[in-house]
Amino acid sequence: MLITSRVGRKPVIIPAGVNVNVQDEMITIKGPKGTLSLQLDPSIEVLIENNKLEIKPSTNISYCRSGSGKRKKNAIPGTIRSQINNAVHGVTTGFERKLNLVGVGYRAQMKGKVLNLSLGFSHPVEFQAPEGVTIETPSLTEILIKGANKKHVGDALAKIVAIRRQEPYKGKGVVNPLKPVVRKETKKK
Repeated sequence: MLITSRVGRKPVIIPAGVNVNVQDEMITIKGPKGTLSLQLDPSIEVLIENNKLEIKPSTNISYCRSGSGKRKKNAIPGTIRSQINNAVHGVTTGFERKLNLVGVGYRAQMKGKVLNLSLGFSHPVEFQAPEGVTIETPSLTEILIKGANKKHVGDALAKIVAIRRQEPYKGKGVVNPLKPVVRKETKKK
């Protein structure tokens, strides 16, 4: 059976300096920024040829021809290919996300692996940086989150934003520039 996912059909190009190792249902990707491992689905096979990684359907798995089973089998190769591509990008260049603090007195400062946030509460809030993620504060109102694993960087970003979400009237809070909050107009008398 052919892979009908357009994303799943594209090969992943492996840059120089990156080692890819496939054993059983686990793929390990090693690069200058670290090592990442991914669990593979038994319905696919990963082939590595000429610095290209291709995903093919497994020959020993029978496919369901109807309904959601067929849709799931068509979606899995594209998902696995995207995860592998993100891992290759992560171990070569890494992922970086930026947050801004908007509000009078809103400040951020790193102390070791702990991010101290002053966000208008009666007490400062401390956020422990997760394993594999580095947090930097280039200025008092900017936060940079860096790491090799895209999921861990996104999770850390979401947890920091959840501490004080941007409110829609004045725009105060932790601002994610990639997801702006729609501003509302205040009530008029």
